[in-house]
Amino acid sequence: MNDLRPLDAFRSPRFGQPPTFMRLPHVREPERLDVALVGIPYDGGTSYRPGARFGPRAIRDQSALIRPWNPVLNIAPFEKLRIADYGDVDVAPISIESTFAAVEREIGRLLQHGVVPVAVGGDHSVTLPILRAVATRYGPVGLVHFDAHPDTWDEYFGSKYFHGTQFRRAVEERLVDPERVIQIGIRGPLYGANDFDFHAQYGLEAIRIEAVKERGIGWVADRVKRLAGAPVYCSFDIDAVDPAYAPGTGTPEVGGLTSYEAVRLLRALQGLRLIGADVVEVSPLYDGPGQVTALLAANLLFELLSLLALQR
Repeated sequence: MNDLRPLDAFRSPRFGQPPTFMRLPHVREPERLDVALVGIPYDGGTSYRPGARFGPRAIRDQSALIRPWNPVLNIAPFEKLRIADYGDVDVAPISIESTFAAVEREIGRLLQHGVVPVAVGGDHSVTLPILRAVATRYGPVGLVHFDAHPDTWDEYFGSKYFHGTQFRRAVEERLVDPERVIQIGIRGPLYGANDFDFHAQYGLEAIRIEAVKERGIGWVADRVKRLAGAPVYCSFDIDAVDPAYAPGTGTPEVGGLTSYEAVRLLRALQGLRLIGADVVEVSPLYDGPGQVTALLAANLLFELLSLLALQR
């Protein structure tokens, strides 16, 4: 029997104990785990509204509502896998380089023990050091990237590192295979007509929100199937979802996914060989009543855990 199952549903944590993701045990020994939920409370890479450093804390709080059975995917991930809250990476809030080094080191430690990392941000810049650790183990991987923004700009305010450059750096550093990159939900105003020249040069596929809405979830699922057969990383920026459903984020863009579409699109990844994932850019400072953005992020994490359980 899995000794890392969460506490009984709706049981409150003991007085004085901090909340954990989905009421799971707090475990720091990788050898005891199949999957580790890892908080990365960092927002030094943001370019507009800060606050994503508080995302892991808010998502832990809202994840208390998560129940153990996924009736759509027909799986109980906590019964199938040894999953725990690994705690937070010890980031350096005033140094993006030091934070990247800490993230890469901690994720690398998990991967060395065969643990699948599921990170909870934090701003989207933290995906770059995660991918550095992932590529060390697997080589260049495929990528499914949910976002309003392509995050393939070259620099911002003279810096090569912020939450809009990580996937350009990932391609340049050969952390991902650009021809096995699919970005879903892209929308909003851009800086210029050449913003997608990088995609054309390297072969990245961007599925704009118009295609999602007009062609439907099934069409997107068919596009994603071409990534099957080799390792794939999934990165979900919460601003892929319309701010009507997820207002608590740093760079909101109107006209996005509904929360239902977001859940269905994640389920469409069934059949891919997922070797890691993240959910990022939840900024509770701007969240709506009831912390709806953090609640959605917690449910997206549960769907990712369910997908991982189906692989076993």
